[in-house]
Amino acid sequence: MARRLPALAALAAAALLLAGCSPAASGSQTPETEAADTGGDWPRTIEHAAGSTTIDALPLRIVSVAPSITGGLLSLEAPIVATGAAPVTPLSDEHGFFTQWADVAVERGVEVAYKDLELDIDAVDQFEPDLIIGSANGGDSTSDAYDQLSEIAPTVLLDYGDATWQELTEQIAEITGLESKAKEVLAEYDDWVAGQATKITLPPQPTTALVYMGPEGSWPFDPASPQAMLLESLGFDYQPPREEFLTEGQGGRVGILTSENAPDGLAEAETIMIVAMLGGDPVAEFAKDPLLKNLPALTSGNVYTMGTQAFRLDYYSAKLTVDLIVDTFSG
Repeated sequence: MARRLPALAALAAAALLLAGCSPAASGSQTPETEAADTGGDWPRTIEHAAGSTTIDALPLRIVSVAPSITGGLLSLEAPIVATGAAPVTPLSDEHGFFTQWADVAVERGVEVAYKDLELDIDAVDQFEPDLIIGSANGGDSTSDAYDQLSEIAPTVLLDYGDATWQELTEQIAEITGLESKAKEVLAEYDDWVAGQATKITLPPQPTTALVYMGPEGSWPFDPASPQAMLLESLGFDYQPPREEFLTEGQGGRVGILTSENAPDGLAEAETIMIVAMLGGDPVAEFAKDPLLKNLPALTSGNVYTMGTQAFRLDYYSAKLTVDLIVDTFSG
């Protein structure tokens, strides 16, 4: 009972489902005993993107049908037994686990529920989950299979496109009964970032962050985006392109800056940070664009990469991105 995504959509999804870095060390507990150590009131009813779901008891066997959300589950040490996998690309390991959290998943014994973002209802069922968590948007969306998944186990679909990774972490915690762990993880991250910020010598400000799309223009992040918030947490003065130069947004707090509008839209940015969504050297590609050659950030040599992990942030990818920025601007 497999549902195939078109090949092009699968490739695009692989590029957009970027998650993050090295995790907290995992202990020797099984998923069942880890979950059993937590508290919370049950049953609880969760309002989510696909409706309302009642979860009768603390989940002990979670299947993720959204690789975009798997990193958030791992960061909370949730009892995840299997996850859908992305296509094998330079951004994923041989299992289709994104490289940023692949080692964590393997260490904790997380299995592949199905490959290549091709949702397989029967395969999910075989893991006997007591909770299924999926996405309502993006390349790994399972909205059209919500009713089928709900016949297997309580299913919750989250809209990760319009939430910070911290907000998504809190949502996952409410669903899984790991609220205390979420507070611990988020507080640890905030303390760590504050320390990392002291190591940075800031480049000229203000700063704009974007995904460079070549002849199609750029996708700049707005001030409420996780990317902008990450930069501001490190002391950057974030400034998006002025609204009159932007066209309709991409969702997920990302706008569109056409090639024609880019010279004016980016003229006030003293520093530009580029997310390498498709890998490669985005700074070199950006610098080759003849429409952008006179940008202040380019002429002063203040265009930098934020790495590949920065497009879809969670606890792990945020830490990797901060590490890269500190390496770039420290000393």
